[in-house]
Amino acid sequence: MANVLNCMVVDDEPLALSLLSDYIEKTPGLNLISAVSNPLAAISYLKSEAIDLIFLDMQMPELSGLEFLELLQKKCMVIVTTAYSEFAIDGYRFEILDYLLKPITMANFQIAVEKAWLLAAKNKFFNETNSSQPQQSYIFIKTENRFVKINHADICYFEGARDYVVIRTINETILTLQSMKSIQESLPEPNFMRVHKSFIVSLDKIDFIERGRISIRDKLIPISDSYKEIFFKYIK
Repeated sequence: MANVLNCMVVDDEPLALSLLSDYIEKTPGLNLISAVSNPLAAISYLKSEAIDLIFLDMQMPELSGLEFLELLQKKCMVIVTTAYSEFAIDGYRFEILDYLLKPITMANFQIAVEKAWLLAAKNKFFNETNSSQPQQSYIFIKTENRFVKINHADICYFEGARDYVVIRTINETILTLQSMKSIQESLPEPNFMRVHKSFIVSLDKIDFIERGRISIRDKLIPISDSYKEIFFKYIK
C-alpha cells in the first residue's frame, strides 16, 4: 500500500482494547504495533519508537486522554475513542483527526481510518514533491496467466462484480480475480479513492457529481454513506 500506518491503541478497558486491536488487524494498510492499557507506558514507548496513528481513550486513571495529548505534543495522528462526546470540544486544540464514540462499529472505524490514510497520503505527496526519485505511475493487474501493466493515467474506475473486478480504462475493459482490497492497497491514494464497497474511482476522470453519484464517461457511480463524508471533504 502507498501508506501502511503503524498503530497503537491506548485504552484501559480490556474489551475496547481487544475490539480496536481486532479492527486494526482486519484492516489492510494498518499495522498494530502496540496495544496498552497504561497510558504512561505508551508515553514511554513513544520516546524511542515511531507510531503513525494512535487510538486514544479519554478517561483513564493514571493519565487522562487530554494529559496524554499534552505530553504527546502532536508527534502523530490521533483518533480519540470515548463514550463521552463532550471531550470533542477540549480536543480541538490538539488537532485530533477524528472522534469515535463507544460502542465503536467497524463502519465508523473505517470512516475514521480513511481520514488518516488521506492525511498520510497528502503528507507523503508533499514530502516527495522535491524528491529526485521517480514515482511509480502504473499498476500490474493479474488476468488469467499474465500480468498486465496499466498506467494510472488510463484508469477510469474499478468496479466489483461478484468474483471479478472490472477495470475500466480509457481504451479497454479488463477483468481480474484480484480483490478490491488488494487493488486499493497498490494505488496512490491522492489520485484514487474508494467511494463504495464496489467502486474505486480515479479523481482525475470525474466528469461531474450530482445527487450522490459520480459520472465518469457516462457511467453513474453511487457514493455510499460509509464513504460520503470523507469523499466530499476531500474534494472540497
